[in-house]
Parts: sequence; structure tokens; C-alpha cells
Amino acid sequence: MEIKNEPTLVDNEIVNAMRSGIEHRASWMALMMEAAKKAGLDPEAFTREAITKCGHFHGAGMKTTQKAPGLPAFTEVFVPENTQKVFEMDIKRCDEDELYIEFHYCPLVAAWKKLGFTEDDMKLMCDAAMDGDRGIAAECNYGYELGKTIANGYDICQVTFRKNK
Repeated sequence: MEIKNEPTLVDNEIVNAMRSGIEHRASWMALMMEAAKKAGLDPEAFTREAITKCGHFHGAGMKTTQKAPGLPAFTEVFVPENTQKVFEMDIKRCDEDELYIEFHYCPLVAAWKKLGFTEDDMKLMCDAAMDGDRGIAAECNYGYELGKTIANGYDICQVTFRKNK
């Protein structure tokens, strides 16, 4: 299955700069995992631990900057306008019970493809990268679900945050 990941918004200087930064971060992650594997270490374990910890750190910051409790206010800090543009997001649902977003472009996948990683590598790196969102969700007391992903060959990534009952 060939991974498709082409941006449609390409003429926005701020968005392109943000994408470049995210690609740089994704390159670090991938190359660190590769180096760990070559050194005989378990790259997945330490990567997931670090990214989850980062998610909790950022989630704590988001809780303090939210203007009000609840998913609509969380959405404002989690996906501000330029972030929505970077990932070409469609917020399909945003209410007190659920935030459901479809991403149509992923700069992380773009970086991994440029570096020549295999589809299996990208699937693993994508899921590990999403541990950041999982950490944010846990820190903010939301459920989290990752559906289809671009790294798995779909045209979109599906991310859902849910109010814990």
C-alpha cells in the first residue's frame, strides 16, 4: 500500500515554516530510533516513554491556558488555526462530549518518507508519535482514540478525544 501525503495548502509562509519545524522534529525522532536499534537498544520503548512524558508536559500546560473547562475550550489550545492549516485538519465534531478531527496531511510522514524509511517503520513511528496526544489526553482527563492514519496508507488520520464518563 503506497502512502499518499500531499499538501494542498502550499503557499502560506507561516504554515510552511511550521511544517518544516515538525519535519525536523520527526527526523530527529526517526534517526534517534534508528541509532538506538543499531546500538542494540529497544528504540520503541524509550521513544514511547519520552513522547508520552512530553504529552503529559504539554497537556499540563494546555490545562492552565484553557479559558474554560471542556472539550471546546481544549480544542482552542490543542489545535489553533495555524496548526489546523499545517495538518490540513477538518474538525468534524467539537462539543462537550467529543472532539473528532480528520487530518489530510502529515509533516511527520513527509519527513520519514524523505529519509527513506519503510512503510512498516512509518507505521510504528506514527503510532509512537501519537503517544504525545495520548499523554495530552490522559493529562487532561480525556479518552483518546486513533483511527485511520496516513502512515497506514489511508487518505486521512482520525483523532478523537472524548469526555470521560
